[in-house]
Amino acid sequence: MSPAAPVRPAAGSGRTPVREVITGDALPWLRTQSPRPGACVVTSLPDLSEVRMGCAIWSEWFVEAATRCIRLVPDDGAALFFQSDVRHDGRWIDKGALVLRAAEAAGALLLFHKIVCRFQPGHVTGRRPGYTHLMAVSRALRSTEEPGLPDVIVDAGRPVWVRAMGPRAAAHAIRFARDQAGARLIVDPFCGVGTVPAVANALGLDAIGVELSARRAQQARRLEVRLADL
Repeated sequence: MSPAAPVRPAAGSGRTPVREVITGDALPWLRTQSPRPGACVVTSLPDLSEVRMGCAIWSEWFVEAATRCIRLVPDDGAALFFQSDVRHDGRWIDKGALVLRAAEAAGALLLFHKIVCRFQPGHVTGRRPGYTHLMAVSRALRSTEEPGLPDVIVDAGRPVWVRAMGPRAAAHAIRFARDQAGARLIVDPFCGVGTVPAVANALGLDAIGVELSARRAQQARRLEVRLADL
């Protein structure tokens, strides 16, 4: 287990949020975890193109990993997923549907389903989708009339890596977890270069990330974002 990285205290928080980034395979790690009090998950599971699996095997892997992400949070917590559909062998794979399969397996219900624009609306993207699903699920939490998120998030913020979520989009999800689900800890089992842990720290929350690549895990320990950019 890797040591926590020093990060700047969030403005007005009076303490320095803790960040821990573990170098390792997320699914075996998830299989060993119990629900963590005060935790919410904010994550983006890898695309088919990022793993060495056939499509059917990857789909089952995705559902198991997402199910275990949901089970990692307490009943009144939430798991939030950023997922872009993927085109494979002449057809589209709806990752939102896979998240719903995982929610059903974990005994959770959908709180909301938002759209994050990866390109400006009206842009023709061809093979790459111009949107990302942002979905929140929970076993006991129920959606409010004012969840605090726009239905369509146009400005996701500039990602620090081609596969990373935008920091402003991540901030929307983390603020929901903090303000509506009472999160004190944000967990990203597929943290990549660390956008989610860095944004969580900037917003005053502790964070745990897991990343298979040692190089990206090191970046995730060092990444900082400015509160003013969120």
